[in-house]
Amino acid sequence: MTRLLLAGTGLIGARHRDHILAHPDLTLAGIVDPDPARHHPGVPGFASLAEVDVEADGIVLATPTGTHAPLAVEAAARGLHVLVEKPVADTLENAEVMARAADDHGVRILVGHHRRHHPRVQRLAEIVASGTIGRPLAASLMWLMRKPDDYFDVAWRAGIDGAPIKQNLIHDVDTLRMLFGEVTDVTGLAQATRDAARPDTGGCVLRFDAGVIVTVAWSDATPTPWGFEAGTGESPHIPHTKQDSLRIAGTHGAVEFPSLTVWSGAAHWNEEPTPQVHAAEDGIPLVRQLEHFADVVAGRADAVVDARSAARTLAVILEIERTWSA
Repeated sequence: MTRLLLAGTGLIGARHRDHILAHPDLTLAGIVDPDPARHHPGVPGFASLAEVDVEADGIVLATPTGTHAPLAVEAAARGLHVLVEKPVADTLENAEVMARAADDHGVRILVGHHRRHHPRVQRLAEIVASGTIGRPLAASLMWLMRKPDDYFDVAWRAGIDGAPIKQNLIHDVDTLRMLFGEVTDVTGLAQATRDAARPDTGGCVLRFDAGVIVTVAWSDATPTPWGFEAGTGESPHIPHTKQDSLRIAGTHGAVEFPSLTVWSGAAHWNEEPTPQVHAAEDGIPLVRQLEHFADVVAGRADAVVDARSAARTLAVILEIERTWSA
């Protein structure tokens, strides 16, 4: 039984809470939140991590990004392993502070890029790595959704930290790194269309060290069916459209995601490619991530995304954000 604290009970924190409570191998040891109304019946509640007086093996940090580094450092000093929501930190320097604190205290940090635990993402990675589509050359990704206006009533979401670059596109960049390796070049454009102090719409081109070129279009101001959450049905808050939002082209064919439709059999444009849909098992990525965290806590596995790996994703995101102020 893995005993977990939970700090933060917002949109993602509430999902973590419910999954921990429902899991037979996990125990919610306590909730850390300054608002007592956000505590849970039958679960010890604390206003701060310093007040926690129960035994725990790890902590899930689902708090605003700026608090990640100080909370992770405090947790590490208490001997707690950490599952921290993305982004790992607000700056690259703070991400390294977190990594060093974990090293110094002999604990591990897992960063919540939970899409790596999605069965369809894992199957996509297998298809790409298998050579089925040949050597990947190019890809096109869309994340185009419209967040409701009241989403931005939370103060920290009103500025750059609430833009879809750091809140949503960061997941896509991490997934692309999982598929293609490290990003070597970034170029992009961004603009505000909702008359706000943050970019809400833009595009970028990423080049990876394997030579793959990926174009990305992103916006949280347009109600389309194209985006990871809509296509996969991963989020209980977003209707499941089952539409593909990522297409990868290789030297021998192509694959669409999340349908996992592989196009092959054509040597050139005069020949017709044929589609084959690949199957993937079911599974809730947040639950699978918590199960992986339990393995990390027990020393049975290394973190699939640790603080330094997540910092490389953050570096790409910060460069995309720079296009807003450039």
